[in-house]
Amino acid sequence: MTTNKRTDRIDLRINPKAKQALQAAASLRHKTVSEFIVESALSAADEVLADRQHFGLDAEQWKAFQASLDAPPRPLPRIKRLMREPGIFD
Repeated sequence: MTTNKRTDRIDLRINPKAKQALQAAASLRHKTVSEFIVESALSAADEVLADRQHFGLDAEQWKAFQASLDAPPRPLPRIKRLMREPGIFD
């Protein structure tokens, strides 16, 4: 069974007006200030990270993407030359 045990802490310094606003909003949602802040922050994080984790392609873009994956690698002579050079630990 997986538990969501909270062991890490984040400390914030905010002005009194911000604290009052958070307390009022949390109260309206029937949550503690901590619950309200964590849920709000995670929602914002999901939104920011969404385009970095998932992307959509139409049929034409998907075919081009698959073709790129299936194509043989292009020659990279500078990388080949670099890999032939001795490293600093050789």
